[in-house]
Amino acid sequence: MKRYRIDIAYDGTDYSGWQVQPNELAVQEVIEKVLLQLSGEIVKIHGSGRTDQGVHAKCQVAHFDLKKEWQPRRLYGALNALLPEYIRVRKVQLVAPDFHARRSAKSKEYRYYIWNGENISPFDRLYKTHIKRKLDVERMRSATKFLEGEHDFAAFTASSKTTIKSTVRTIFSIDIKTHGNEIDIRVKGSGFLYKMVRSIVGWLIEVGDGSAEPEKTIEVLASCKRTSQVPTAKAKGLFLWKVNY
Repeated sequence: MKRYRIDIAYDGTDYSGWQVQPNELAVQEVIEKVLLQLSGEIVKIHGSGRTDQGVHAKCQVAHFDLKKEWQPRRLYGALNALLPEYIRVRKVQLVAPDFHARRSAKSKEYRYYIWNGENISPFDRLYKTHIKRKLDVERMRSATKFLEGEHDFAAFTASSKTTIKSTVRTIFSIDIKTHGNEIDIRVKGSGFLYKMVRSIVGWLIEVGDGSAEPEKTIEVLASCKRTSQVPTAKAKGLFLWKVNY
């Protein structure tokens, strides 16, 4: 068996997310069907993590094993020839047998895009969340310092079918960039809970529009309990940007 790593970009608008789900179309399922068509083998792909319905990826990483050895360049071309245009393989590599897309990852970066203005371009509507009310970016930046570091992020996650041992995670940095009406929130961490990034963004929006004070972040974190104070931002503005190994 040979193990392959693939880096994938996808538009998540019309998919139920990365992970295979009953009666839904997932990105993972689409790629597995193409691999079956190419190799004649039933292949299980392992991703670096799941993305939810409507979330996009600039660089999702996955691995899988094949009995027949393929030249990476040939496999790259064959996959992209058969995949729908919303999914593209960016790179194919032969890797060591112990490489694991999720377990080998050291950190991840997500980016969330907001259009903070009266009207949003029709070409941006699927990739940025439109917020008309004015957001104070400096207030949002003030709140990020309370979220960086190692914390129990139970207040910034949502219920999931997956059982987890701990809700403690480490955020290395949260940077907020602005380009005219565009607000770009970049979150880097060791790992993330279910809907954690969208919850962080939802909270920062609350702070930005004056609904909550930046210092309130300390109290919310310490509660270790999800409340209505922390809304979940929409999926379409979120991109899995990079996975570091």
